[in-house]
Amino acid sequence: MKDLRTPPYTSWTHRLARLCVRPLVGGPITPNHLTAGRLVSGVAACAAFMAGDPAWNLWGGVLWLLSCFLDRADGELARLGGTSSPGGHLFDYYCDVGVNSLFFFAVGVGLRSGALGDGAIALGALAGVSVGLASVFSEKLEDMTATGDKAYAGILGFDFDDVLYLLGPAAWVGLFPYLLVGAAVCAPFFAVLTWVRLRRQATA
Repeated sequence: MKDLRTPPYTSWTHRLARLCVRPLVGGPITPNHLTAGRLVSGVAACAAFMAGDPAWNLWGGVLWLLSCFLDRADGELARLGGTSSPGGHLFDYYCDVGVNSLFFFAVGVGLRSGALGDGAIALGALAGVSVGLASVFSEKLEDMTATGDKAYAGILGFDFDDVLYLLGPAAWVGLFPYLLVGAAVCAPFFAVLTWVRLRRQATA
């Protein structure tokens, strides 16, 4: 049976980013510049979502998609240019964990005036912390495996974390309340699941 899993760094978004950053190889723009752009655009998107206004959600969604793409682009530029480094990896890693966690808290703050009330902030905090923990546990799990595989493999050319690209359009069509509740339920589950896998790997 054909293996439908997506090998590391071969997803459609990786390929698109690789195509876009190839002209930058050897130039003054470094992978860390792109990571910084990912951080700034991601935080700006979260700030827009905190306003809880449809117009701000529109711009927040655009900035979020840019941030997600830059998250792919920095690694591809580093690999193409042979400039990967432990420091650059850590910078990218901490930016990813911080921005992705902040997203859910920002959504919760933005929904505080809606049907969920102040409970939206609590849900956002729960989802954000859980996403952060799941990311940390996944990184540790991947470091413990010799194959280089992702903790959660994608399929059919899509990575597991490509779902982040859907969060921008979700802002445009008013799906944030459903997204927040779903994340507050599912993210803790994935955090616990990944921790269990990590513990099993450590004792194997």
